[in-house]
Amino acid sequence: MSITSEKQLPEAVASWRDPEMDSVKGTETPKDPNKGYIALLGWSVNAIKAAQKFDRRYIVVAPEWAADFCTANNIPFLPWDFIRLNDRSMEIAEKLKEEGVDIAIPLFEETVEWSGAINSVLLDSPRMFGQSILFRDKALMKRRAQLGGIRVGIFEEAHEKEDIVRFMKRVNQTLLKLDGDPDDPIHVKAFDKAGCLGHRMIRKIEEIDNIPDEEYPLLMESHLDGWEFAVEAWIHDGKIQFLNISEYVTLGYSVFVPATAELESWRTAITKQIELLIKTFDIQFGLIHPEYFVTADGEMYFGEVAYRPPGFKAFELIEKAYGFNAYQASMLVFDPKSTKEEVAAFFPREVVDAKGYAGCFGVYPRRRVVSKLEMPKETIEHPYFESHELVAPAEETVPDRSAFGTHWGLLFFFGDDPIKMRDLLKAQEDLDFYV
Repeated sequence: MSITSEKQLPEAVASWRDPEMDSVKGTETPKDPNKGYIALLGWSVNAIKAAQKFDRRYIVVAPEWAADFCTANNIPFLPWDFIRLNDRSMEIAEKLKEEGVDIAIPLFEETVEWSGAINSVLLDSPRMFGQSILFRDKALMKRRAQLGGIRVGIFEEAHEKEDIVRFMKRVNQTLLKLDGDPDDPIHVKAFDKAGCLGHRMIRKIEEIDNIPDEEYPLLMESHLDGWEFAVEAWIHDGKIQFLNISEYVTLGYSVFVPATAELESWRTAITKQIELLIKTFDIQFGLIHPEYFVTADGEMYFGEVAYRPPGFKAFELIEKAYGFNAYQASMLVFDPKSTKEEVAAFFPREVVDAKGYAGCFGVYPRRRVVSKLEMPKETIEHPYFESHELVAPAEETVPDRSAFGTHWGLLFFFGDDPIKMRDLLKAQEDLDFYV
């Protein structure tokens, strides 16, 4: 690709120029025309930087607002509005096919269906679109899992408040609760949102009134007591190439990789579950991010599975711990032109090749009114502390936290002891970062 000089750019566009990007410096890795041409669906600067250091041709498919940044930094770009569905929706697949693109990779939850639709055209495989719907609709996902013999909790769909009331009463009746016993909680989740977005734990019938009408329909699930964890598995030719176990310290707050020896002791059983998941959902390639529970009696329950990079900068944590770029790993296993030998040579050995333990913590203000960001000494003076993404508060009043809420920024840690890492991440919950 030719490099545009800053003098040739309009001032408004030039302001977006990043002099450290390989595409600006002229240090981008040469692209191999015999390897796949990849479309990145959605916006991720880290994914773009990874693509520039990889030997595959790439193009970014993102909303129009990304155009100036891409122009300023010599990034191949195709504008597309993923929100709007209309009779022109197939146009993006046709454009990419004409461009010579081999595969589309979803970077966010909202682009998973689009990748399925586009890849069904690029690979001439109509079933791929239906598969992508399973990854997006949590109710369909759970039913497919059940059909494959995967253990799940009790679940139903809710279209209105009364559905949740009935479900909660029925679950507790099934658990043989007596009058006066505290109710077992249930969970409600958005059908098609990522991670903790729209996820609420309901402990009392009265709490159901707090759910806004616009959040319906919802998926309802029984509560599972156990150890929740996540997996990132890269799949090529229907087989696991690398399986990372991410250990949650507190759901919605903190995670680290690799996991403690205690959780890693379940690796063989976890691997069997992922192989069953691959078979049940007929996954031939890509990156999956499922969540599971291990109960006290050793049973493993499926939570959900995503077909895109996880949140909480999990890819960046994996790179910090293992040294390989997880975005490049995804490009490799998605690419239909990748060879088995190339894939096998890319990945390190799980756990034993890790250089240390990488963790992150999502900060939520603990006060209703804040005036400034103030990093606690306990955090910044700890030898494991590396960096943070927190910024000064834009307003003093902290908005009410809806469901699990959205964190205000992440803290990053790295060290050589998983128990110290786990305890350190847990300790952050009791600290004030906004005062």
